[in-house]
Amino acid sequence: MAKEKEPQDPLELLEKVTQERDALLTVFLEIEDGYVECDLAGFTQYFNPALCRIVGYPPREMKGMGYKTYLDKENAQQVFRVFNEVYLTGQPKKAFNYEITRKDGSKSVVEISITLRRNKEGEPDGYRCIMRDVTDRRKAEMELAKHKTRLEAIFRSVKDAIVTVDQDLKVIDANKAAATLCGIAAKNVKNNPFALCPTDCCQACRDVLAETLKRKTAIREFQVECNHKQRPQQKVSLSSAPLESQDGEFLGAVLVIRDITRLVDLERELQERNQFHNIIGASHKMQAVYQLLENLADFETTVLITGESGTGKELVAKALHHTGSRAFKPFVSVNCSALAENLLESELFGHVKGAFTGAIRDYQGRFQAAHTGTLLLDEIGDISPRIQLKLLRVLQEREFERVGDVQPIKVDVRVIACTNQDLKEKVGLGEFREDLYYRLNVMEIKLPPLRERREDIPLLADHFTARFEKKFNITIPGVSDKVMNAFMNYHWPGNVRELEHSIERATVLCRDKMISLEHIPGEIAEAYSLSGPRLKKQPAADEPNEIIDALKRTGWNKAKAARLLGVSRKTIYRKIEKYGIQSPAENM
Repeated sequence: MAKEKEPQDPLELLEKVTQERDALLTVFLEIEDGYVECDLAGFTQYFNPALCRIVGYPPREMKGMGYKTYLDKENAQQVFRVFNEVYLTGQPKKAFNYEITRKDGSKSVVEISITLRRNKEGEPDGYRCIMRDVTDRRKAEMELAKHKTRLEAIFRSVKDAIVTVDQDLKVIDANKAAATLCGIAAKNVKNNPFALCPTDCCQACRDVLAETLKRKTAIREFQVECNHKQRPQQKVSLSSAPLESQDGEFLGAVLVIRDITRLVDLERELQERNQFHNIIGASHKMQAVYQLLENLADFETTVLITGESGTGKELVAKALHHTGSRAFKPFVSVNCSALAENLLESELFGHVKGAFTGAIRDYQGRFQAAHTGTLLLDEIGDISPRIQLKLLRVLQEREFERVGDVQPIKVDVRVIACTNQDLKEKVGLGEFREDLYYRLNVMEIKLPPLRERREDIPLLADHFTARFEKKFNITIPGVSDKVMNAFMNYHWPGNVRELEHSIERATVLCRDKMISLEHIPGEIAEAYSLSGPRLKKQPAADEPNEIIDALKRTGWNKAKAARLLGVSRKTIYRKIEKYGIQSPAENM
C-alpha cells in the first residue's frame, strides 16, 4: 500500500508562494517589453515600468490613462478596431504595429500583442497587452526596403544581362536586359533549371556558370559568338563569379553578359591582331587563319588542319576548341602515328576486360573521354585501313563499340584532324579512304610555313625570348641585328618549332647578354654570312633617319616599324632610346 503524502507545513508553503511571487514580480519589473492591463474601455489598470519608458509618461500619469491619450485619431481608430476584434472573437491579436506620440511629442512605432482577460465567471472584463518599441527596427526595415528598391532599379536598368543561379544551376533571377540580349525572361525562368530556359542562342554561358559552380572561382571576360537566332553575328563577353551571403556562405553564381559585337568589329577594322589565343603572327596569312577560326568556332563540323611539321597545328586545334561552345568541355588529343594498329584501336575506342592478352580491366578510350568536347586526331594520315573504316563509322553514326564488346556507345564529340601529309595524294595512291578523306575535309585550315610569313619572325622571336626569360629567370636585352637578319634569310624547314628551339638554345648560351650569331645553331647563323643582310646596312650616321623613316611609314607603330626594318621590337626600342627619337605627339 502506497504511503500517503504527508501534509506540507503551512509556513513552508507560504515561503514557496512568496518566492514564486517575488520571482514573477522581478520579471514584471525588469523586462524590457511593456506590460499593461486595461479594462474593456481601454483605461490602464496595471502596468510595469517598461511601459512608462516606451510611451514616455510617468507612472502617476499612466494609472487610469486611456490609450487614446498617446495616439492620434487615425491610429486610435486602428487600435479600437483591433480591441473590438479580440473582444468579439476571443482570439489574441499578435504583432500589431502602430505609431504612438510620446509625452515629449516624439514619435515611436510599437508592436503590441493583445489577449482578452476574463473574470472568475469567465466573462470578459479587460485586456492584457505586451508592447515593444520597434522604432529602430522599422527604420532599418525601411532603409533596407529603399536599398532593395535602388538595387532592383539598377538591376533592371543596366544594359548588361545579369542572371543569378543557385548551386543546382536553377535560375534565381534575371534582369530585363537578359530578355533582350538572350531571350531569358525572368517571369518565365525563375526556379527553373538554366539548361531548360528558352533562349535564342547556343547557351555557351551555361558552361561558364557550371565551371564557376564547380570550382567556386570567377571567370572573367570569356568571349564567345553566341549564334543568336535574330542576331547571328552577336558576340558577347561572359563573366561569372560565386554568389555568397554576408557570412561567406556559397549560394550559387552570378553571370554578366555584355554585348561586344560592335567593339570586336571595330577592333578588327582598326588594327591587326598579333595574337589569337596562343598563336603568334600578324601577317596577312595569319589574319586569314584567325578569321577562319572565328567563323568555324561554333559550327559543329569536322575540321582538317594541314601544314608542315612545326607550323602549330595543335595550337590551332586548341584555339578552335577554346573559342567555341565546347570551351569548358574536355579537349583530348591522340597521336595516331605513335601507336601500332591494335594499340591505336584500343586507345581510340577503349576495350573490355579480357578483350586481348593484357586487358585486365575495362578501359575508356579517347572518344569516350572527349564526350561533349573535342577530340584531336594528330597525324591522321598514318592510320591503317581498318582504323580508317572504324573511324568513318564514328563520324557518320556517332557511335562505336569498344574492343571485345558488341554494345554500341553513343558519343557527342567534335573531331579535328591534323596532318603534314598530302591526304589527297594518298587517296590517289590507295593509301587513304576517299570517303573518309571527304568526311574529314569538311573544312580545311591550311597553315603557312614560316618561310611564307617571314614578317612574323621578329614577333615570334620577341615572344619566345620573353617566354624563356621568364622560364630561366634571366634578362636578355634582345636579338642582335645580325641574328635577326639570319633569321629572316633562313629557310626554316622545322618552321615555328625550330625557331622556338633556336631561341631556347640561345637563351641558355647567351647568359644575360644579347643573343648574337654564336648563340644560335650554325646552319641558321650561316644564313647571314652566305646571303648577307636582308636589308642594306646604312652607315651609323644614317641609322636614326632610317628608324624615323620606318616609324613615319607605320604611323609611329614601333612593332610594325621593327618588322619593316627586320629587327626585333626590343632592338628598335633600344635604338629609339639611344638616339633620343621622339614621336610628334611627344614633342607637343
